[in-house]
Amino acid sequence: MRYAMILGLVLGVAGPALAQAPVDQGRPNAGFAPAFDGQTRAPAMLSGVALEVEVLSGPLQNPWGIAALPGGGYLVTERPGRLRVMAEDGALSAPLRGLPEVVASRQGGLLDVAVGPEFATDRRIYWTYAKPVGEGMSATAAARGVLSADLTEVSQVEDIFVQVPASASPMHYGSRIVFDGAGHAFVTTGERSGRAERVLAQDPASTYGKVVRVRLDGGVPADNPLAGQAGARGEIWTLGHRNPQGAAMRPGTGELWTIEHGPAGGDELNLSVRGANYGWPVVSYGVNYGGSAVGSGAARAPGVEEPRYYWDPVIAPGGMVFYDGAMFADWTGNLLIGSLNPGGLVRLRLEGTRVVGEERFLEGERRIRDVEVARDGALLLLWDDPRGGVLRVTPRG
Repeated sequence: MRYAMILGLVLGVAGPALAQAPVDQGRPNAGFAPAFDGQTRAPAMLSGVALEVEVLSGPLQNPWGIAALPGGGYLVTERPGRLRVMAEDGALSAPLRGLPEVVASRQGGLLDVAVGPEFATDRRIYWTYAKPVGEGMSATAAARGVLSADLTEVSQVEDIFVQVPASASPMHYGSRIVFDGAGHAFVTTGERSGRAERVLAQDPASTYGKVVRVRLDGGVPADNPLAGQAGARGEIWTLGHRNPQGAAMRPGTGELWTIEHGPAGGDELNLSVRGANYGWPVVSYGVNYGGSAVGSGAARAPGVEEPRYYWDPVIAPGGMVFYDGAMFADWTGNLLIGSLNPGGLVRLRLEGTRVVGEERFLEGERRIRDVEVARDGALLLLWDDPRGGVLRVTPRG
């Protein structure tokens, strides 16, 4: 069914401009000085874009991930455990059969979804989820399976990664999955939130708070930074993350970028450098929710990779994409990021690996969990709500 609520949003001035002041975002929680110019509160961009927002599809219960199917349509997850096919006009299929059981509690459930890089020959799709492992415990897991030709079920289901150790916490699963085009999958994992567990983000024997890199069948690549080291998990690519819920490959570069939730302040955009440590919970550009210091109380330390950008106060980032469509031609190569709090869409312009401008849309209107680019260049945004859906965003006129 197509939901025909059309909303207009007019922003900015008559043409694109870069203001000297940052986006108005309120007082910081921590207020650390950045390590370099432009690391936070980059100049505000005024695109002059007028947007139309249509509720294309729904209702969907807390949709989390969306991926385009090569033959048309999209796969969309619902956190309680349902995977559906959405047609180009927004029509939704019945839930696909064959998906594994999930722990649909708090932040857990069926999370990201991706179409495999060899789908044309093997019809494999990939997804991440909160995997039940007994006794009330769960783990971030990534799995794959074969999508039937009639788009009704998934078979040959197998896990390609399971986080260790398991946890009783239903929080901070991380859980984006992306491919590098060279036979590898990257999966982001959270550190499960608790004070006693978050320290495992620094432990190479654990896959808490990590970006992991595996082959498409789950094998460990021999060139991973910790592969073959005693007492270390060979899947690890980077460590020291809190709760990275966004990841994207930058077109034409081979760069993996991730984005993660900070505590009060300290959301981070990171360039994922092989073997690098991103500091959590030893250092952070935020503070604990009660206002106390995180870890050492410092924002940076020797040997810790700096975020390319951070927010204080937070945007609570979801999924993100490097824009490569025709409909918003001036945005080509920009990062578009879903915001859960205050909600909306954040646009960043990069020069090299530096953020040089920020713009916000739909701020405070809806929790946006993921961002996809439609075939015609429109934006598809997942509205995270118990009666959420897929929003189609186009420029007016």
